[in-house]
Amino acid sequence: MAAVCGNAAPGPATPPAGAVVVDPGLVNDLAIKTADNPPGTTFWLAPGKHVLGEDQYDQVQPRTGNTYLGAPGAVFDGRGVNRYAFAGTASDVTIRHLVVTGFDAPLNEGVVNHDSGDGWIIEHNTIEDNRGAGLMAGARQQVRANCLRANGQYAMNAYQAGDTITGLVVEGNEITGNNTDNLEARYEGCGCTGGIKFWAVNGADVRGNWVHGNQGVGLWADTNNNDFLIEGNVIEGNGGAAIIYETSYNAVIRNNAIRRNNWVEGRSFVDKGDTFPAATIYISESGGEPRVPARTDKIEITGNDLTDNWSGITLWENADRFCNSAANTSTGYCTRLVPDAATCAQPAIAGEPLYSDCRWKTQRVDIHGNRFAFDPVVIGCRAMCGRMAVLSNYGTYPDWSPYKAEVIRQAITFGQDNRWHDNTYAGPWSFMAVDTEGVLDTVAWQAPPYQQDTGSTFTLRAGG
Repeated sequence: MAAVCGNAAPGPATPPAGAVVVDPGLVNDLAIKTADNPPGTTFWLAPGKHVLGEDQYDQVQPRTGNTYLGAPGAVFDGRGVNRYAFAGTASDVTIRHLVVTGFDAPLNEGVVNHDSGDGWIIEHNTIEDNRGAGLMAGARQQVRANCLRANGQYAMNAYQAGDTITGLVVEGNEITGNNTDNLEARYEGCGCTGGIKFWAVNGADVRGNWVHGNQGVGLWADTNNNDFLIEGNVIEGNGGAAIIYETSYNAVIRNNAIRRNNWVEGRSFVDKGDTFPAATIYISESGGEPRVPARTDKIEITGNDLTDNWSGITLWENADRFCNSAANTSTGYCTRLVPDAATCAQPAIAGEPLYSDCRWKTQRVDIHGNRFAFDPVVIGCRAMCGRMAVLSNYGTYPDWSPYKAEVIRQAITFGQDNRWHDNTYAGPWSFMAVDTEGVLDTVAWQAPPYQQDTGSTFTLRAGG
């Protein structure tokens, strides 16, 4: 478990040879010395509180190849005045051993690497108590062994203009207590909260992190992400789902410990009388696609231990959500298979290849070798918990949609190679298929026409 917060590795107590010393007693010293020195300079921030000027847009603009090292006790404090700590598009910047706090980034913007420069290395820092996101991401960014805590929106918003993030590594971080501004309550349905949000990232390794106690989702990949490995993480006590993989492609989710997630959202569904199976791992309009290059051509969920979460895994595909439909909340985006959303219109969309390729499909999801255990007494659940599901809605919109009625319900349930098998269950699990109208027991789930969970074992007691 990456228990980094309060235990971050200390930086060098004396300046490395050739480093420029930054004085906390001089206002704006870090920004001034950065501007006055050439690319590739190393800066050592002496112990104490370092501040910028009084303008909200005062910030550090690193040069390519710069390194920033914090001495033990070095704090970079925005004081609620400055928006951003490190900004600009310089590449290959390194930031280590700093406490970065008190910056006031706006919604969907970040404090560190605000402009999503490429090749940044962000290690052994504590980035906490900022508004917006603690950091943004660029291509080839490495985020390792940081405490990313109590930021107003996200720990990290992995988004870059142009959707060109590749080769992202997020490893060994503690990601906790983020979304302190409870933004879903302020912007209902914004999908803009949680631990980390990934957007159109093509290649990410997310491993060995401790993702806990975030208000909302733990890890959320949303819109045209591809080629993810989510491995060896401990994801626990988040108010929403542990993992959402939405309108995206090709991922391996394996060997994670996933505990006590989704209690807040699950209870809210019950309170509203909403029968939708609020999931702990939520695969929404996402699947394996061999035509999109990646390390796998499916979504494989294997070797995970899910204990006392509100529910299990939901595979969902919104029949009305596709390119050029107003129900597509990823406004302006189309699938990775269709470059122009406007082509997804009648009459062409009624025939191949657009009929298939204008949709993000929940397909080729392989769920095997996992342990699912829950005790309804432990989670305080009297109804609508402990469920697995594969389902869709009845297609109705728009009026020119070729996916109306039962088309997508039947496809996701029976025609898109979505399989549970060889799992271990403990506790009173139930299952939903096709739609939310009924709940299946184990016998019906394994029998025709569903034939799910072949080779799986079931015990009624959570400790079984």
